[in-house]
Amino acid sequence: MRTWEILEHRRVAKSLRHAPEWIAKEYEVWKELVLKQGPEVLREFPGYHDEQLKGIRSGQRSSRLNRQYRVIYTVDRDLITVYVLEVTPHRY
Repeated sequence: MRTWEILEHRRVAKSLRHAPEWIAKEYEVWKELVLKQGPEVLREFPGYHDEQLKGIRSGQRSSRLNRQYRVIYTVDRDLITVYVLEVTPHRY
């Protein structure tokens, strides 16, 4: 079994400082799932509503932490790495 690596953009920490504390905890649970089982496991949990993005975010994926907050990330399978680009409130 291969272990995954998660790299975070520097703005992720800042976003989490401004988010509610429980969102940071939900993000930690998300990271644990990805580290141990890979990003494919997110599709098994309907609550994450993991999906491929379109348009200017083509090539990126999104997972829900709740109705408002999303994790935006990309996957590099060659390096077994997930790059977290941002944790952000979804704008409706």
